[in-house]
Amino acid sequence: MTERKIMVEEVESVEAPPKARLDDAGGEQPRQPDYLEGFLSQKPAGTPVGEPGGDLYDAIIDALKEIFDPEIPVNIYDLGLIYGVDVTQDGHAVVTMTLTTPHCPVAESMPGEVELRVGAVPGVGDVEVNLVWDPPWDPGKMSDEAKLELGML
Repeated sequence: MTERKIMVEEVESVEAPPKARLDDAGGEQPRQPDYLEGFLSQKPAGTPVGEPGGDLYDAIIDALKEIFDPEIPVNIYDLGLIYGVDVTQDGHAVVTMTLTTPHCPVAESMPGEVELRVGAVPGVGDVEVNLVWDPPWDPGKMSDEAKLELGML
């Protein structure tokens, strides 16, 4: 095995490298000094009213998360009972939902409660609740938070 030696060279001073200049860039079109000016002045695109991430849509989801299934201590949104929320530009909402079983004791009252809670959200006009049975609900539709709450994770 050969031994490697590190050579050290001591110098008095080092000449600084030349600084880049915009004039030296060359090319047919001169480079603009602030090439990010247009990019930085752009405003982020707003989220449409009825789209996920929009204020009204998020307020409706928050209202749905306040409604709890009487037999399972989890809100109906995390339980996976809400299949869809559609909001028009006018603020009209259509909620498509199901129940855990067709024989659920709140089958008659739950859609009405959803309609009242969503209708109470500021900015919401008319509310339509569609109760569907296809596809049927199963525990796989629950959020991870709901599964953790019920000890299924």
